[in-house]
Amino acid sequence: MKKYIEDQTFERLDFSKNPLPKGDYENCSFENCSFLDSDLSGFNFSECQFNNCNLTMTLLNKTSLHEVKFKDCKLLGLRFENCNPMLLSFSFDNCILNLASFYQLNLKKTNFLNCSLEETDFTECDLTGAIFDRCDFSRAIFMNTILEKADLRTSYNYSIDPELNRIKKAKFSTAGIAGLLHRYDIEIE
Repeated sequence: MKKYIEDQTFERLDFSKNPLPKGDYENCSFENCSFLDSDLSGFNFSECQFNNCNLTMTLLNKTSLHEVKFKDCKLLGLRFENCNPMLLSFSFDNCILNLASFYQLNLKKTNFLNCSLEETDFTECDLTGAIFDRCDFSRAIFMNTILEKADLRTSYNYSIDPELNRIKKAKFSTAGIAGLLHRYDIEIE
């Protein structure tokens, strides 16, 4: 039987050595914890916060993430598309999401603040109204991605093909225009 844990704070714990008990976690806080190579499959996290945690290569098969906040976290290689899509909602602040995948997810109005998104896969993702504030998109993948009304004005290093992605009413800075014209192999000075 799954445990139900509410309003608890977990600090400086290494769940890669001693796994977190499988269960439903509501309004819990994880501070300076390591989940490196952990398996959080089938867990439910609702209104939880992960602060300064390492979740690199953590398995998220059918994991529920509802109104979860990640701050100052290392989330390398996470496959968010394996999460339970029902009520999926989260935000990222100052996180490293390199090599993560959000394939085919509905992430409308999701906030990514000051994040590293190098080689992150946004293929067929719905990012309508998402905010990307000061994010690095080096080699990130955008293919059939919906970026309508998304705000990328302060982000950089993206290469988004307007012919292969929906970008109507998306916001870009003048400095970022080159990232929209990359496929034409032209020089902008």
